[in-house]
Amino acid sequence: MTAAQDPRPRRRAPQQLLFGFLGALVLDRGHPPIGSRVFLQLLADLGVAEAAGRATLARMTRKGLLHRVREGRTARFALTPRAERLLREATPRVRSPEPFTPPGDEWTLLSYSMPESRRDLRHQIRARLIWAGFGGLRDGLWIAPGRVDIGTIFDGPEFAGLAGLADAFHSVPAASTDVPKLLHRAWDVPAIRAEHEAFIAAWASGHDGGRPLPLLTLLGADWLQLLRTDPGLPAAHLPDDWPAAASTALYRERYDALEPAAFAQLRDLLREDAGRR
Repeated sequence: MTAAQDPRPRRRAPQQLLFGFLGALVLDRGHPPIGSRVFLQLLADLGVAEAAGRATLARMTRKGLLHRVREGRTARFALTPRAERLLREATPRVRSPEPFTPPGDEWTLLSYSMPESRRDLRHQIRARLIWAGFGGLRDGLWIAPGRVDIGTIFDGPEFAGLAGLADAFHSVPAASTDVPKLLHRAWDVPAIRAEHEAFIAAWASGHDGGRPLPLLTLLGADWLQLLRTDPGLPAAHLPDDWPAAASTALYRERYDALEPAAFAQLRDLLREDAGRR
C-alpha cells in the first residue's frame, strides 16, 4: 500500500495492526496456524519493515498472545487462549450497533489497591479498566458510564485473588452533581472528539484503489483505538453535534464493504502459503 492509499498519515504500531487483523479475519474463522510469510507480507503492505514485523511476532509470542510452531523451515503462528479471550472480550463492543451508548443512566464506581508484590500487573489492569470505559476521577477512584461487570476486569489466571481487593458500586449522580464537569474531570473530552473527527476524516473517502486486506486491517486497528478512547459518554451531557453516531455508521459501512474481498484475499494468501510447505 502506498502512502497515498493509506487513509491517514498516522503511525500505527505493528501490534495494533495485527490485533486489527486477528480480530477481524482470524478469530473463530477456523484457519490453521498462519505462516510468518503471511503476517510479514501484510505488514509490509502497511509499510512495516520485515525486521520490525519479525520482532513484533517474537514479542507477541513472548507475551503469550501467539503460539509459534515449526513446520520444517517455516514458522507458523496461532492465537493462544489468552489472545482469544482478549479478542472475544472486545468483540461485543466492536460489533455493537451502538458502541458509544451506555446502557441506562447508572454509573459504576470502582476503587482498588494493588499490592506491591503484584505491581507487574498494574499496566494490564489499567488497560482493562480503560477498555471497560473507566476514567480516573481521582487517585484510586475510577468511574464508568453504565453497569460494568467488574468480574471481567479481573478475569484470568494472572489476576487470581485480585478481585477481592476491589470495591465497586452502581449508582446515579445526585441532583447537585455537575455531570458535564465530572466528564471533563475523568476524561479528556476534547481529545475524544478529536479522535472521532480523525477517524471520520480518515475513512470518509472510499479508498477504492487500496488492497482490501491491508485496508480492513487498518480499519480494525483504528476502530479499536477509537473504542479505547471513547468509553461511551452519555449523550445527554454532550454537545448536540457529538460525532459518535457518525463514526459508528462510517465504520459499519466501510467494514461491510471491505470484509468479503479482504477475506477472499487472505484465503488466497493462505492457499499460496500452504503450497510452499
